[in-house]
Amino acid sequence: MTPALDPALVDRFKGRDILSTRDFTREEILFVLDAARLFADGGGEEARPLRGKVLATLFFEPSTRTRLSFEAAIKRLGGNTIGFADAGVSSAAKGESLHDTVRVVEGYCDAIVIRHPREGAARLAAEATRLPVVNGGDGSNQHPTQTFIDLYTIREARGRVSGLHIGFLGDLKYGRAAHALITAAAAMGNRLTLVSPVELRLPGSIMEELKEAGVKPVQTSDLEAALGDLDVLYVTRIQQERFHDPLEYERVRNAYRLDRKTLEGAGRKLSILHPLPRVREIDPEVDAMEGALYFRQAHNGVTVRKALLSLLLGVLP
Repeated sequence: MTPALDPALVDRFKGRDILSTRDFTREEILFVLDAARLFADGGGEEARPLRGKVLATLFFEPSTRTRLSFEAAIKRLGGNTIGFADAGVSSAAKGESLHDTVRVVEGYCDAIVIRHPREGAARLAAEATRLPVVNGGDGSNQHPTQTFIDLYTIREARGRVSGLHIGFLGDLKYGRAAHALITAAAAMGNRLTLVSPVELRLPGSIMEELKEAGVKPVQTSDLEAALGDLDVLYVTRIQQERFHDPLEYERVRNAYRLDRKTLEGAGRKLSILHPLPRVREIDPEVDAMEGALYFRQAHNGVTVRKALLSLLLGVLP
């Protein structure tokens, strides 16, 4: 047992599902960020605490960072992976239900990470198995482990994850990473400004949830007007694959582009995050700026996911 971590919270995470940021208290979120620090810079790898453990990665939808960082995380801690990265090579292509796929796979592994195009699929998977299930993204709904990574990156850069002014830019209608972080950032006591085309504003259900929690985010389409007072800007791409109408996508695809000229109106210490992949929304010239954190954010995925897997499997170094 690592003395820096509260044993009661360690026990609370063993065997737990990670399905939505809404399932975690403020105390639990901060606990995960503290646990992740123990795994930074190769932490935990020498002890190989997950030796003999197997993680199943069931990706019914494309992924680079989420799948590879989970695989890297468990392998660096001594475990291994099975799974697929294309639903077309699984028995889903033969008509097998998600329930049955999960019931079969649970006999081969110790934990499951699932990405699926259907909202609520991760929760359905969790209901089908006794094993811990991690939501690697379900449709336009949630991406909770990405939120832990985002908050970890913000705390690295800003020293805290509360009392900040965080702006969200781009696709706030379909962006699951943005949805998950918005609800968590609000719960942590941050000011929120939401910048998007009118067509891509945050869904009314989430706005109502924020209102009930006493949070009143500012909504605007004017990026330059919003920039000056922000501590953090979370950029998202316009997700073509989520649009049912190609014409709707064409209308908004080039709505925003962050470059050095645009950022002249930002605060000197603005931290810029992006869950990636990017398309047109951040000019590569921004990469060299001090506040551009999105590649560090991606690399933090291994650190945070090492901590989460160790907690869920109840084996800490």
